[in-house]
Amino acid sequence: MAAYRWKSFNDDGDRPEKPRRYGVTEMKSPHYSLFSRGLIEDVFESMGQFVDGLKLCDGSHTLVPKTYLKEVTDIAHKHNVYVSSGDWADQMLRQGPSAFKEYIEECKQLGFDTIELDVASLGLPEETLLRYVRLIKSGGLRAKPQFSVKFNKSDIAFTGDRAFGAYVIPPPQTSEMVEDVDLLVRRAERCLEAGADMIMINADDLCRQADLLRSDMVAKIVGRLGLEKTMFEASNPKISEWFVKRYGPKVNLFVDHSQVMDLECLRGRNLGQNNASVLGRSYFLL
Repeated sequence: MAAYRWKSFNDDGDRPEKPRRYGVTEMKSPHYSLFSRGLIEDVFESMGQFVDGLKLCDGSHTLVPKTYLKEVTDIAHKHNVYVSSGDWADQMLRQGPSAFKEYIEECKQLGFDTIELDVASLGLPEETLLRYVRLIKSGGLRAKPQFSVKFNKSDIAFTGDRAFGAYVIPPPQTSEMVEDVDLLVRRAERCLEAGADMIMINADDLCRQADLLRSDMVAKIVGRLGLEKTMFEASNPKISEWFVKRYGPKVNLFVDHSQVMDLECLRGRNLGQNNASVLGRSYFLL
């Protein structure tokens, strides 16, 4: 008869118990379906020890009553999970500095811990971005700027429809980049100097296909900013697996709530989908 034991974070090669400074798993809230407090609580009850943060995406939190939202943040805090406002701060910034200050105070009252700033969509001058980072920090919250590496469109794999199996001529590939990764790193470094707690890297273009992942750019970002201060958005399980195999369990990743358990298997004892495990998708260990 097989004997099982609970996962331990004290194993060599894993990371410490919460609260963690590295090996952080931030979970995307289920926002394409009903924003269910019960669903979030179920996730935390079963996998709360593996979840460090909850991000409420795409302004989903603005559609529910504030009392309901406060209950959600209270549930997260009960499980030692921080709550991020996602990129809704961008909408407030477009309404001016006074509206953004009110937004920071409201986030604080509702129990949010982190405010994320999407640098690419805002298009702010560097000094203005740094001023907003300091404003968030002075309000008592954590600041997390989000950066993207932009490519020429011809570098992105074509996935259009093929009419009746017709051959589609692929666009010519180029080596030209719209944004230099060195510029991204320099701006991120300045945000950290201004007090930012974490840098989120939107790896959608960078990692759209695992086979085409620009590992050289990822290595440059990690080498300059460090694993502890960098979080990568892993849009699918293959990307999560690549990051864990390349940088170990200490890499910070942002994943969908449905990927939390598989990611923890990869972080812990290499029990992910592509590896042998008698338990399949489980966080029990042999």
